[in-house]
Amino acid sequence: MTSEVVIDAQQKDISIALLEDKQLVEYQNEPREASFSVGNIYVAKVKKLMPGLNACFVDLGYERDAFLHYLDLGSQFSSYQKYLKQVESDRKKLYPFDKASHLPDIEKDGSIQNVVQVGQDVLVQVVKEPISTKGPRLTGELSFAGRYLVLMPFSDKVSVSAKIKKGEERARLKQLIHSIKPKNCGVIVRTVAEGRRVAELDAELKLLTKRWQDAILKVQKTQKRPQLIFEEEGRAVALIRDLFNPSYESIFVNNEEVMEQVKNYVSLIAPEKAGIVKLYTGKVPIFDNFNVTKQIKSSFGKTVNYKHGAYLIIEHTEALHVVDVNSGNRTREKGQEANALDVNLGAADELARQLRLRDMGGIIVVDFIDMNLAEDRQLLYERMCKNMQKDRAKHNILPLSKFGLMQITRQRVRPAMDVKVEENCPTCFGTGKIKSSILFTDQLERKIDRLVNKIGVKKFDLYVHPYVAAFINRGFISMKRRWQFKYGFGVHVYPSQKLAFLQYEFYDKDKNFIDMQEEIETKN
Repeated sequence: MTSEVVIDAQQKDISIALLEDKQLVEYQNEPREASFSVGNIYVAKVKKLMPGLNACFVDLGYERDAFLHYLDLGSQFSSYQKYLKQVESDRKKLYPFDKASHLPDIEKDGSIQNVVQVGQDVLVQVVKEPISTKGPRLTGELSFAGRYLVLMPFSDKVSVSAKIKKGEERARLKQLIHSIKPKNCGVIVRTVAEGRRVAELDAELKLLTKRWQDAILKVQKTQKRPQLIFEEEGRAVALIRDLFNPSYESIFVNNEEVMEQVKNYVSLIAPEKAGIVKLYTGKVPIFDNFNVTKQIKSSFGKTVNYKHGAYLIIEHTEALHVVDVNSGNRTREKGQEANALDVNLGAADELARQLRLRDMGGIIVVDFIDMNLAEDRQLLYERMCKNMQKDRAKHNILPLSKFGLMQITRQRVRPAMDVKVEENCPTCFGTGKIKSSILFTDQLERKIDRLVNKIGVKKFDLYVHPYVAAFINRGFISMKRRWQFKYGFGVHVYPSQKLAFLQYEFYDKDKNFIDMQEEIETKN
């Protein structure tokens, strides 16, 4: 199996697609100015105690206060609080972390009001992003994740991933980490560290330690509260950190700055693979070039088609996701039981992909087609478990119930990806009336004339629907060629699959979006 990563970095957001054998299996889209990300660390203020919930609400500067439960404070909460006061008490000289004292662990069954007061400063880390009406979920047990290791201040434990099975390798890694880890820190060894040399692990441990030191330095230098003191790497680098494996053939990025970030990180964790990070310079949108746009359009939405006419219906409620399996117009040549098994196995394959693709979390209930044979139901359960082995998120799958329902729980740390595949009319803005479509190219020419002669932008790219682009580019003396003779050869027209039929977008030579849409002219 070959894997490729395609990164589309735009002005306002960044989209990342992971392709396995050219098939889209993971998709992330995030605004560039996103204020929250799992892993961010803050110095924040306790705003309100909730003894009934044994929790408190914390002000992170977000519209909804974040939630911190007593059980999420971490056993070393008292040590963190003492060190935080020592750091805040001297703004000129930083109190050394290796001299920080360990206080006794807080009680496991204690009460929130005994350890936290309103207005108190606390060091917290985001473990779950705001979802629906809920604010972020926090922990007081800080961690800094790397490719091979996770650094945990104020913990002395060295833990090795349970997925590393060989006893001698587990012992080697434990002994190695004990010999190089800094004082007052614990370390979790991740699965990908198996077989790694001491130099690689030591280099990453030093990098993670520096991140913790830089975060504490921010606490000392700034008095503003709440204050972001450590920001998780950008989505592009974070995804590569978690997913990177030797089977990657290439990582394509259409933005030079993001490409350098990704290349620097790949050079750090796998120097021999730095060459697979490449800058995409084509004029066709990067997702169109790698057939990602079409897969997004066909993979999201309420109805998802898969093999031989069968399809899934995916509904999302506040509490859970519900998936219904339908055979559609499939022919039943093999008999009802064999056909039901075939449709269900195909559904299991597609559903496992959809869970990763949409990052669906919480409770998922799947209504498969009823099967009478117990061995067929067991086969379906085993197929689903096998398909979910590739999923990084923690999950649990139950066998089919007597009603033919399969229940799945999957870790949820951010809202499920929801891409609207239905296209609203871009030209009428919901009024139901537009100018004659035959006059659309005249409208585009007026925009070009205004852009060139009034605004003074001589070089730009115009993106339109592929059908419209074919119309503009057709013939020996095409409409595009006539525009170039009239307005200069800086006029370029390209197709874009993400645009609706009469939608258009202008970009200048630096790929900055130019807003030429005038709502009023479509309502005449």
